[in-house]
Amino acid sequence: MEDNKLFSEFPPVSTEKWEEVINKDLKGADYEKKLVWKTLEGFKVKPYYRAEDLDNLEYLESNPGQAPFTRGKQTNGNLWDIRQDIKADSIEEANALAVEAAARGANSLGFCACKADTVERMEALLKGIDLEKCKVNFTCGKDMLKTLRLFAEVVKARGCDPAKVAGSCNFDPCGHALLFGEFQGGEENAYACAKELVEFAKDNLPGFRVLTVNGCHIHNAGSNIVQELGFTLASANDLMARLTDLGLSAADVAKSLVFNFATGSNYFMEIAKIRAARLLWSKIVEQYNPGCDCCAKVFINASSSVWNKSIFDPYVNMLRTTTETMSAAIAGADSICTNPFDIAFKEGDSFGYRIGRNQQLLLKEESYMDKIVDPAAGSYYIENLTDSIAQYAWQLFLAVEEKGGFAKAVREGFVQAEVEKTAQQRDMDIATRRTTILGTNQYPNLLETMADKIEKESAYCGKTSCCCGGLEVKKLRLYRGAEAFEQLRLDTEKSGRRPKVFLLTYGNLAMRKARAGFATNFFGVAGYEIIDNPGFKTADEGVKAALDAKADIVVLCSSDDEYADIAETACKGLCGKVKSVVLAGYPKDMVETYKGYGVNEFIHVKTNVLDCLTQFQKLFGIE
Repeated sequence: MEDNKLFSEFPPVSTEKWEEVINKDLKGADYEKKLVWKTLEGFKVKPYYRAEDLDNLEYLESNPGQAPFTRGKQTNGNLWDIRQDIKADSIEEANALAVEAAARGANSLGFCACKADTVERMEALLKGIDLEKCKVNFTCGKDMLKTLRLFAEVVKARGCDPAKVAGSCNFDPCGHALLFGEFQGGEENAYACAKELVEFAKDNLPGFRVLTVNGCHIHNAGSNIVQELGFTLASANDLMARLTDLGLSAADVAKSLVFNFATGSNYFMEIAKIRAARLLWSKIVEQYNPGCDCCAKVFINASSSVWNKSIFDPYVNMLRTTTETMSAAIAGADSICTNPFDIAFKEGDSFGYRIGRNQQLLLKEESYMDKIVDPAAGSYYIENLTDSIAQYAWQLFLAVEEKGGFAKAVREGFVQAEVEKTAQQRDMDIATRRTTILGTNQYPNLLETMADKIEKESAYCGKTSCCCGGLEVKKLRLYRGAEAFEQLRLDTEKSGRRPKVFLLTYGNLAMRKARAGFATNFFGVAGYEIIDNPGFKTADEGVKAALDAKADIVVLCSSDDEYADIAETACKGLCGKVKSVVLAGYPKDMVETYKGYGVNEFIHVKTNVLDCLTQFQKLFGIE
C-alpha cells in the first residue's frame, strides 16, 4: 500500500534479534528480575510487546459498538457524563451545590444522604435542575424505593417526559453488607427490594438504572485491580441470578445495572480494567440469553480513588485525580466523578468540586478526549494488559461461583479475607517505601502543618471497621494507604514538640549529600526538624556543632568507607548527650562494630520506615 512505502525502506527486525541485543546489554544479569514486572495482581508484564502479541486476542476482531464491547459502546465519539457527587448537611446546601455544578459543566448529579423524605423536600433538593438534561443519582436513605417514588412524583408534577429522565440508584445488597456488616432488612428482603425497584423504574422511570454494583468499595479497602473487577462481576452476576429466579427477565435486570469502579494511579492498568469489565460482562450476560446484544452494554461510572489520597501535600491529589480521570476517559467510562482533591480531610466545597469538574472539562474541551472512540485500541501494551486482567479476573469470578455466588462468599468472609490479604501487602509496600505516596512517605513538605485543617476523620460516608461482632458478615475496612504515616506526623504536630535531627555530613561530596537527602526524607515524614550541613572536616567538629544545636538525633552521613574515619569518635562525643545516633546506610561488614561504638539505628532503602519511626516516637514520648 502507498501508506507503507516509508516502512518498506527498513528491514524488519525479529523478536529474536531484539532479545539478542537486550541480553547483550544486560551483561549476564537476570532478564526476569531486571526487566519483567510482576504486578500486584500476580501476572507478569513484559518489557515490550509486538504485533505478534495480539495474535490470540479474539475480541480485537470486533469494532466499537459491537459485542463483546471491549472497545466501548459508542461509534461516533467518546462522550461521557461529568458527574458530581454531593454530600451536604442540609437540603438547601445540597441544592445550591447542585445548581452551581449544573451551571458550570456537570450533567450528572449524585446526592448522598440527601434526606429528601417528602415530595416537598425532594422538590426543594431538585429546585433549578432540568431533569431532562441533567441526570440524577441517589445514594441515600434506607428506603430507596420511597426515594425513587418521591422523585417520580416530582417528575410527574413538573410535566417532564419520564423517558427523557435518566439517572441511577445506588442500591447494592452485597455492597451494603460489606460496608455495614448486614444485609439491609435481611438478605431475602434486600433482593425483594431490588426486584421492586426494577419493576417500579420500568413502569415509571425507564431511563433509570436502579441497581449499582460498587467495585469502588473493594478498591478503597486496598484491593488490587483483579480483585476489584472479579468481585464486581461476581456481585453483578449474583443480582442477575437472584432476580431472574424471582421472576424478572434477564434483559430488565441487565439494563438496570451500573458498575461503579474506582480508578487509581496505575494509569494503564486502570484503562485496561474498564475495557476488560465490558468484555467479561458481555460474556456473562450472554449466558442468560437476554434476547439482544444491547443488554450486555453495561453502564460504567468511574470515581477517582479515595485509597491513594493524602492529607499532607494535598495539592498533589490534583495530579492523582487528573491521571485517574484520564484513565477512565480513555477507557470509555460512561460517567466520571472526579472527587474533590481535599476529600481526605474535609467535606466537599465549591472550590474542590470546581477543580474536579474542570479537570474533566479540560480533557474534553482542550484535549479532545471526547472525540475519539477507544483511543487505546491497538496498543500492544494495553491490549495485553486488558487480556491479562480479564483472564485473572475471570479465574477469581469462577472461584466465587464455586462457593455458591457472591452473597455466600461474603457471608463466609472469603471476599473480605482476600482483600485484606492484598491490603496488608500494600501497607507493607508503603511502610518500606516500595510504594511512594508523594508528600507523605517520601519527599515531605517539611514546613507544612495540617492538624488544624482537618475537618473530619474519614473520607467515607460512614466510618467502618473490620470488627464483625454481632453482625451478619465481616465488614470491609475502608481506609487510605497514607493514614499510618499521616498519624505519625499529626502526633508530632499535636505534641507541640519537633525532635531535632542533625545531619553530621562528612567526606565524599556525592555520598554525603545523597545520604543527607535520604535522612531528610526519612525523618521529615514524621514532622521532625531537620538540620542539614554543608560538610565537616572532622568528626569532632561535627559533634560540637550537633551539641551546640541541641540535637535529639544525630545522623552520620558519609560513604561506607569513610564511616570508619568518624564513627567511633562521633559516638564517643555524642552517646549519652543525644537521644540517638543513627547511621545512614548499611555497611554490612561493619554493622556490629558500629553498634559497639554506640550507633543505635541504621537507616537504608530496606528499612521499614513506619516501624522505625514508630519506635522513635516512643523514644520521644510522642504517642
